Amino acid sequence: MSQKPPPKHFVKTPINGTKSVVLVSSAKGGVGKSTVAVNIAFALQNLGLKIGILDADVYGPSIPKLINLNEKPKSEDGKAMIPLEKYNAQCMSMGFLVDEQTPMIWRGPMVISAIKTMTQNVLWKDRDIIIVDMPPGTGDTQLTFAQQVKVDGAVIVSTPQDLALLDVKRGIQMFDKTGVKILGLIDNMSYFKGDDGKDYKIFGESGVEKTAKEFTKDFLGSIPIHQDLRSSADKGEPLTLSNPDHEVSKLFMSMAEKIKQSFH
Repeated sequence: MSQKPPPKHFVKTPINGTKSVVLVSSAKGGVGKSTVAVNIAFALQNLGLKIGILDADVYGPSIPKLINLNEKPKSEDGKAMIPLEKYNAQCMSMGFLVDEQTPMIWRGPMVISAIKTMTQNVLWKDRDIIIVDMPPGTGDTQLTFAQQVKVDGAVIVSTPQDLALLDVKRGIQMFDKTGVKILGLIDNMSYFKGDDGKDYKIFGESGVEKTAKEFTKDFLGSIPIHQDLRSSADKGEPLTLSNPDHEVSKLFMSMAEKIKQSFH
């Protein structure tokens, strides 16, 4: 009787210059993950942490727009890049390296190479935590981080509708199988508060929280659809930074506190 081959062990390399690395993933596109990632990052900064933001969405980088930063990173030796700085955060994105309207027509190996460059050839310095804005799906980028980068945890963002949750369940199982700890799930665009004061559950109700319970994961909370959150993102001024006392910023702060407690 033939024996099963032993499980493959991957050598996971830490990102130098930082104490912790947290992935913000969605599995499904269009659920506001990048906006959540940036606001979580600056909520953690409000809690006293030195933050870095790594935009790992090679095909559709959003960080340059969300923090209003569009410069080319410098390199002193022609090999390692110096991350850009904005709002006291160190930042790196493929969007800094290519024109905003240039399509990234890359196959998997090129994406993996780009991820390795941004994690191993960037001179991150003295960071308590790097928040990684992941692309949607469960493809090359996710596997590269899960198998090759020392990651402290992942946060999964979704809207409550059933279609989005199908992909979230796949994402949960991918992280579980690759040994990445899921710190919790976030319900984004959870509801819209009308002028009449009522909450309208446009995309359904409690789907993310139910999914968290189904897979025995923590539920970090809900974020409503709010014009101020959208306008701050369009301006490149994250709401948790520009208006930390805003009702939505306080929701992000509560989530950031839970994330901080999970690894500090």
